[in-house]
Amino acid sequence: MESLLSLSFDYLSSNDGVKIRKGLRQLDGLLAQICIFRTSPATDRQSSVIENGIPKQSTKELSSLKDDPAFREFFKLQEGFEWNVAIRLISCLERLLSKSSTGQNDLLLVSTLDLLHGILLIHPPSRSLFAREIYMNLLLDLLDPTCCPAIQSSTLLSLVTALLSEPKNTRCFEEVDGLLTVTSLFKSRGTSREVKMKVVEFLYFYLMPETPVVANGAGVGGGGGLHRSPSKRLGNAANGVGETGTKTTEEKQGLLGRYLSNVEDLVEDLRESAPFGASLG
Repeated sequence: MESLLSLSFDYLSSNDGVKIRKGLRQLDGLLAQICIFRTSPATDRQSSVIENGIPKQSTKELSSLKDDPAFREFFKLQEGFEWNVAIRLISCLERLLSKSSTGQNDLLLVSTLDLLHGILLIHPPSRSLFAREIYMNLLLDLLDPTCCPAIQSSTLLSLVTALLSEPKNTRCFEEVDGLLTVTSLFKSRGTSREVKMKVVEFLYFYLMPETPVVANGAGVGGGGGLHRSPSKRLGNAANGVGETGTKTTEEKQGLLGRYLSNVEDLVEDLRESAPFGASLG
């Protein structure tokens, strides 16, 4: 597994788009082997789950991965800097973002964000990277109005995963004007309808009461004319946010209300519909 990761990382560190794509595909294949059941044709013939000669694939439950030897090996490797996939994907995003916007580069950005979303789900400790302003700012930079809708949508999804059960990351997001960035994107006339829907979904998620993860070794350009200040866009890598406490929905409603006028409607809808399976009470 180390040799495959090493080869993938070498490709990701290249400036050649073809090599970067190859590295992303190798990582995607590795994660697929860990997370997807592949049934044999003989078994499929009896269970009638084979279509057009291709065995069906089914994903494993996240809770069952901890008992899988391959996943345990992968998870253990992620605990160290040398083999951590998330930090390599972040570095890849930084280099891709520094390049001129082309269709090919945009596709690489989307693929990298999709992989980052996946690795943050299967290795929650990697989310702690986004308690640092420099990495949180990277995601917010990818919500810039000049980025294509596909990049913005993938970034919002990765942002949700980066904040999931991580109050310290959420405090960092607030500190670097994340709410301003997201709401400005929503209010911009140039933002696509699909992205605006993704923003609304993100705001529903943001307004949920916070529950931090209990760590254990065995676990698995807006219409409003507002922009983040340069000082907050250029955070220091060592500059994390010290506050780790949680906030209630009401507290976050007050923060969001600085940038949106209809937050009360969002909270009321959240109470009534419980889109994430939890009630606000």
